[in-house]
Amino acid sequence: MRKTTVLSCLLALLLQIANLPSANGQGPAYAAPSVAIDHGGKIETKYDGFNHETVVALKNMRVRCGSPLKQTCVSFAASLHCPGLQLDYVRQVKLQLIFETKDWQRRHPLDERELFVVADGERLNLGRMSLVTLDHDSNKLIEVMKEVLEVSLSYQNFKKMVAAEQVEVKVGKTSFALQEKNIAALRDLNNRVRFRER
Repeated sequence: MRKTTVLSCLLALLLQIANLPSANGQGPAYAAPSVAIDHGGKIETKYDGFNHETVVALKNMRVRCGSPLKQTCVSFAASLHCPGLQLDYVRQVKLQLIFETKDWQRRHPLDERELFVVADGERLNLGRMSLVTLDHDSNKLIEVMKEVLEVSLSYQNFKKMVAAEQVEVKVGKTSFALQEKNIAALRDLNNRVRFRER
């Protein structure tokens, strides 16, 4: 009986995803706009039964690599967390920054993890990022340090980033601008949920 209930809920969620209206109310939320950018990002939607939430996640996406970041490659990932089996309301957004470099001195110590974003000129202080992992990649000929930092932010601040034409990011001494395809991927991620405030 319990398995039947869970399967029914998951089926209802899938039907809801398929019939969600887009931000402009025309067509499903996941439908690409007429002048869509092939952003190359990978977006997945799944239900997390342990935390009782539906998570819509943009997987790791490269921002840039090498100069002017002095051999530091930067990627990011983002996820929208909706409580329960629904996509009407986003409780929180998680943003991860992934840094890969040969220079272990370029990692971000505790006092250099404040995250600032400038979205079309508006400066947003998104708080201190926490360290998720600090490791090295031994599969490469040269040892590469991999650092993953994460922060939770409000859906309101996330929407400001999504609506912007230019997004600049600064954490510690590292700063970079998101590329057009990165912003397009974030907009695509946002279009997977309804635009309803609570």
